[in-house]
Amino acid sequence: MHQSELDAVRGRIRDFLATDRDRFGWRPAVDSWLSRWDADFSLRLGEAGLLGLTIPESYGGRGSEHLQRYVVTEELLAQGAPVAAHWVADRQVAPTLLRFGTEEQKTRILPQIASGRFYSAIGMSEHGAGSDLAAVKTKATRADGGWVINGTKVWTSGAHHADMVVVLARTSPADPEARHKGFSQFLVPTDAAGVGISPIELLSGEHHFNEVAFTDVFVPDSEVLGEIGNGWHQVTAELSYERSGPERLLSTMPLLLAVIGWLSSDDVSPSPSVTAAVGDLGARVISLRQLSTAVARALEAGESPANQAALVKDLGTRFEQESVDLVARLLDDVEAETGWRPTPEIAGLLRDARLHQALFTLRGGTNEVLRGVVARGLGLR
Repeated sequence: MHQSELDAVRGRIRDFLATDRDRFGWRPAVDSWLSRWDADFSLRLGEAGLLGLTIPESYGGRGSEHLQRYVVTEELLAQGAPVAAHWVADRQVAPTLLRFGTEEQKTRILPQIASGRFYSAIGMSEHGAGSDLAAVKTKATRADGGWVINGTKVWTSGAHHADMVVVLARTSPADPEARHKGFSQFLVPTDAAGVGISPIELLSGEHHFNEVAFTDVFVPDSEVLGEIGNGWHQVTAELSYERSGPERLLSTMPLLLAVIGWLSSDDVSPSPSVTAAVGDLGARVISLRQLSTAVARALEAGESPANQAALVKDLGTRFEQESVDLVARLLDDVEAETGWRPTPEIAGLLRDARLHQALFTLRGGTNEVLRGVVARGLGLR
């Protein structure tokens, strides 16, 4: 794809966001892909043809390349747009359905995702089985015409709003010699009998996460995703999309851009040391972006860059955490040197960033576990 084509896509999404923000009044937010649920925004994005970009036109999408979606995603995150409603469905569920879903599942679900009308959650983590998904204990037992699911999932983002949870469950007894075998995935409607959703609130009172209990939940064979027993392979492919995207390094970008804009205004005259610190932040973002786009290109080529995606997630989310502390120190230094205090907008973004800071290296697999994934991929363990 030529750079001119990507530039045109970037200009299009920037124009959309500027117009939409002026008309509907949303404000940039840190960690907006988790914290800002706005179903109407998702509908408007779909109507503008800026959602479901990699879904083929035959399924209601745009038939674009992965890098075009990457550019749109960058702009949405950098401007802190309220994208949480469609996020999981567009990022993970759509490519998983395209690769493993039945024709009926694709025809039924993908057009809704592309239009911004379908919300999904991912049921992977459990009590005692967070980043170690091989320890999942939720079971699916064969029944007449389908499966019966029993178990509990935690940290299921947006499940209280979602239409469906994609559930990873064990469908055959655990084998200590082959821990990753015997898993399958199921498409479970959140309004199915036996599904119970309870909030997991942050200390701030925000409600993004949930505990989802499945008690004798019947799932027909038509809602099996992929092949029975192939769940681990499918989840590994799915996690590459989750772990490598720009959201793993741009969650705090609205804060960084607001601070840079403030420092470059006529009101503030930062010292050379502050300017150098800002330059260091920018250099790290550029380096991480190169790694992330390399994974995007690999995914576009049909590869499965699980190890590279794990590395991007580790480096990117550590940067996100560190950037919050770096910005706080920068602002303290500027105030000490000049007496200037940050704007209320920046103060609010920094407050929200601190509240979400601990989450960055946890979700999508803890960084400690991901380092093991990378080491294994390099043959070091």
